[in-house]
Amino acid sequence: MTYRIAIVEDMPRALLALTQELSRFSEIGIVFSAQNGQHYLAQLKELPLERHPQVVLMDIDMPVMNGIDAVRQSSQLYEQIHYIMLTISDEDDKLFNAIQAGAHGYLLKEEPAPVIVNAIKEVIEKQGAPLSPRIARKTLKLLSRPAGREEKPADPASVLSERETEILKGMVDGLDYRQIAQQLFISPHTVRNHISRIYEKLHISSKAQAVKLAIHNKWV
Repeated sequence: MTYRIAIVEDMPRALLALTQELSRFSEIGIVFSAQNGQHYLAQLKELPLERHPQVVLMDIDMPVMNGIDAVRQSSQLYEQIHYIMLTISDEDDKLFNAIQAGAHGYLLKEEPAPVIVNAIKEVIEKQGAPLSPRIARKTLKLLSRPAGREEKPADPASVLSERETEILKGMVDGLDYRQIAQQLFISPHTVRNHISRIYEKLHISSKAQAVKLAIHNKWV
């Protein structure tokens, strides 16, 4: 039996390495690969349903469209496809956002190829939910928190990167994308990507919410 898979990864070297490793397994058939979520959805649309991958190995942090948004959109259109997030990130928010979006498994890229192949089989044959051991421990720890217990607002230094904190400060100062980009000597596109990550990490969806949180908690 051959398991049809697709790989979505924006780093060419990582994509090539993973493709070569998995191609050594006779039971794995790689239908296609994609550079980001949008590229993945476009290729999927062109294929007849019978040629769709059964499992997609999906990276999270990608330009144009990240893996979580791709899984969320695809899960609504193609319910038969299973998703295993294959990423370097074990951040709490990304883990739960991926699961909420419809991911069936979550593995770290450090896992060897045989582990990834077994995870593919587990998802298809047993309807399982494979997790890397580190992810499983983190998930258990998070789920064991007492319900309804409110935590103190996190210090942004423990949640946001130094660059994200700089951008958040620019937002509080009333600067737009281009002004922040000029101030930090980066492109407006890079600023937008950082802001998207800020929203994800703080569980918000607007600039107004970001500014309100920053001011209320005296983060900047």
